[in-house]
Amino acid sequence: MSRSRINGNFIDKTFSIVANILLEIIPTTSGEKEAFTYYRDGVMSAQSEGNYAEALQNYYEAMRLEIDPYDRSYILYNIGLIHTSNGEHTKALEYYFRALERNPFLPQAFNNMAVICHYRGEQAIREGDSEIAEAWFDQAAEYWKQAIALTPGNYIEAHNWLKITRRFE
Repeated sequence: MSRSRINGNFIDKTFSIVANILLEIIPTTSGEKEAFTYYRDGVMSAQSEGNYAEALQNYYEAMRLEIDPYDRSYILYNIGLIHTSNGEHTKALEYYFRALERNPFLPQAFNNMAVICHYRGEQAIREGDSEIAEAWFDQAAEYWKQAIALTPGNYIEAHNWLKITRRFE
C-alpha cells in the first residue's frame, strides 16, 4: 500500500473518530446528528472510495434532514462536485448556484463554476464558434473574480489568466 493511501486512510479514520466524538459532546438535536452522519458518509464515500452513487444518496438524505442553510450549502456544493466529476456540468452548475444562494462566501463554488464555463469556452473554440466561446470565457472571468475577491492570493492560475486575457480590472 502506498504512503499516500496509508495517510489517506489515517486521515479518514481520524476524521471519523473526531466527528463521532463531536457528535456526542456538542448539544445538537437527533435530526442534526443524523443529517451530519449522512453528510459525513457522503464525504467519505465520494472522496475516499469514489462511490458517487452512494455518496449522492447520503447527500440527498442529509439535505432532507438538515435545516441550517450554511450546512446545506456545503451539502449542495458536494453534490455539485460529484456532478462535475461525472461530466454533468449543467447539473453541477445548478447545485453550485443553490449552494451560493445559501452561502455566498464559497469561493470554491465560484471557482468550479468558472472552470466549467472556461471548459465550455474551449469546447466552443474547437467547434469554431468564437462568439459563444467569448461569452463563456467572460462568464468564467466573472466567477473567477468573485472567487478571488473572497480569497485574495488563491486561484493564482485564474488570476494570471484574467491578466493575460485582459479580463482583470
